[in-house]
Amino acid sequence: MNLYRQRIRVLVRRELDAAHAAEALGHFATAFGHLERAHVLGQSITREHVLVHWRMFGHALRQRLTGESFSQAWRIVAAALFTPVGLVPRGNTGGGNVSGVRPMEIPADLRQAMADARR
Repeated sequence: MNLYRQRIRVLVRRELDAAHAAEALGHFATAFGHLERAHVLGQSITREHVLVHWRMFGHALRQRLTGESFSQAWRIVAAALFTPVGLVPRGNTGGGNVSGVRPMEIPADLRQAMADARR
């Protein structure tokens, strides 16, 4: 595994841990925000991309968000199929509230973290 993937994996896991902690406290919007950040960080790496959508799917199920659950179910499959060939919209937050093909602006702190991971 290359160094970038290792560094990004650590950052993704931190966001996933923060999402878990926020959800445990009942801060569901904050939890989903951390999942979105994890998505932006990990979407170029198939394993991380699929994992984040899996966690988004679980979050949606626990919150009984039917539409989000269905959206995440197809995004798990799409992430597994399209990430290996580089078909991911840069910066997309991965939630069902945005188009799965829409590129988005990457927050400055995540842009910096990704640049640091490349060094």
